[in-house]
Amino acid sequence: MAEYSTSALNKVVRGPKRASYDVGTINTILDDAFLCHVGYVYKNQAIVIPMAYARKDDKIYLHGSLKNRMMLSLLEAGEASISVTHLDGLVLARSAFHHSANYRSVNVFGKVKKVEDPEEKMKALEYILNHMVPGHWDNVRQPNEKEFKGTLVLEINIETASAKIRAEGVNDEPGDLDLPIWAGVIPIKQVAFDAISDDDLQKDIKVPNAVLNYVTNNKK
Repeated sequence: MAEYSTSALNKVVRGPKRASYDVGTINTILDDAFLCHVGYVYKNQAIVIPMAYARKDDKIYLHGSLKNRMMLSLLEAGEASISVTHLDGLVLARSAFHHSANYRSVNVFGKVKKVEDPEEKMKALEYILNHMVPGHWDNVRQPNEKEFKGTLVLEINIETASAKIRAEGVNDEPGDLDLPIWAGVIPIKQVAFDAISDDDLQKDIKVPNAVLNYVTNNKK
């Protein structure tokens, strides 16, 4: 199994037993999310914002306007750090100290470049939309010339990454196990509800299969 080599940049220091550098594990965590958090520096101020993204092979794609300060700052820096986290459960211990959460998280580090080739750029936009709802790109009006030219697409080549995963129960102190206090885990999952059609939808337009499939696959 392929793994990312560890360095001072991606090595998990706290809780190293929960770390994974396995490429397949990291890609699965990335593919199971749609929003990432991107860190950048703007006028000597560290800022983190959520962004839609898509992964294709060893590349992450982001998109924004031509004047987006985050996108321009990433281009200027030439490198990026991206974080993705899934909250899978609340771990409620007997003691306040040992309350925790079950989660799957990934930190990605890579070089940034602007996607210049029009065909590659359009494909990246397709990846991002289909990462939201698989197969939905074919159901929508694709970007016109003005929209396309006004959109900046960045490619982040994943040079290294690490995952950290907690998937376990309560870890209380042995001396607390006999306390008359409830302890356990509340599982958490993001779910989808039935799609709500737009009020201005023309008559006889049905919900696309891609949307129906997404709802069905994410209801439970």
